[in-house]
Amino acid sequence: MIELLARFFIKDYKNYENPDVRNKYGTLCGIFGIFLNICLFTGKFILSIVTASVAMQADAFNNLSDAASSIVTIIGFKLSAKKADKNHPFGHGRIEYISGLIISFLILTMGVELFKTSIENIIHPEPVNLSVSSFVVMIIACLVKFYMYIYNHNISKKIKSVSLDATAFDSFSDIIATSVVIVSFIVSRFTTLPVDGFAGIIVALFILYTGLNAAQETIKPLLGETPSKELVDDISKEVLCHKPIIGLHDLVIHDYGPGQKMISLHAEVPGDMNIFELHDVIDNTEVALSKKFNCHTIIHMDPIDTKNEYLFELKEKVLKIIPEIDVELKAHDIRMVSGPTHTNLIFDVVRPFSCKLSESEIMNKIESRIQ
Repeated sequence: MIELLARFFIKDYKNYENPDVRNKYGTLCGIFGIFLNICLFTGKFILSIVTASVAMQADAFNNLSDAASSIVTIIGFKLSAKKADKNHPFGHGRIEYISGLIISFLILTMGVELFKTSIENIIHPEPVNLSVSSFVVMIIACLVKFYMYIYNHNISKKIKSVSLDATAFDSFSDIIATSVVIVSFIVSRFTTLPVDGFAGIIVALFILYTGLNAAQETIKPLLGETPSKELVDDISKEVLCHKPIIGLHDLVIHDYGPGQKMISLHAEVPGDMNIFELHDVIDNTEVALSKKFNCHTIIHMDPIDTKNEYLFELKEKVLKIIPEIDVELKAHDIRMVSGPTHTNLIFDVVRPFSCKLSESEIMNKIESRIQ
């Protein structure tokens, strides 16, 4: 259905990298989600009154909160699509992450309220009236939520949206929650225990779990997270395609929201070539990266002495010594400054977060071995 609607309402609907197309997909998914969730809420709420089921009533209001979440998603997509301005030179893309965080808080609030209601129902149980229509509505609800999970998950992958992916995961947890309500109805026919209340607690725990996962996924890009190995490899491959670049290091990727990334890196080039020609290569590489990865790119040019045999010999020794100290240590930008009385060997060492050696310990070990 979403694909069919996209054909009618989204121009160039397969161009998922286009910010305008991406924004329209988010809005379309949000509006369709609001419609489906309100339909589910209406059916479940009416039946919860008829059956006097607190679990079904809680499940109904969970669908209503999902509709509210879809509204937040739409607003988030609209605001994040705003152009860069004087106060926000990298655009407003991170608003989408903030909207996802708001959605997770709404989910957590609903989970807490449901948990409290379920505890009260266990302490003061009320009889639950069963009906065939109850089962029919809940089975339909499971099917609808499964469909919502499928389309939100697929679109989130295509447009790389954290908030839509959280919405998809929320739909999947709703399937589990509604299934628990169905089971509670069946079990309550064979026992006088307040099964409805216990089922409500289980549903509440699933909702809380969903909220925590959604919060975690939206906080990650806000705080800054490690880029995927695939992205780093693709960037490296693209850079090294532009000769005479012979290496790169100090790659940093800043995420300012979907479609608003900044890449900075150091490109190693032969130091004996014409600087104007090298500058032209660096410019072309920046343009190629910006187009391919839809980002801003800054490249620092590092000249490398490619004809000094003695430097090659020292470089090989350094690259052998560094991993012996810690296998995860890496060295780059190795250069040499010769003088009449001594020679300075200069290089950078990358120390990963997992390395247990302190900075001073690493420096002392390297210096002693090189000496």
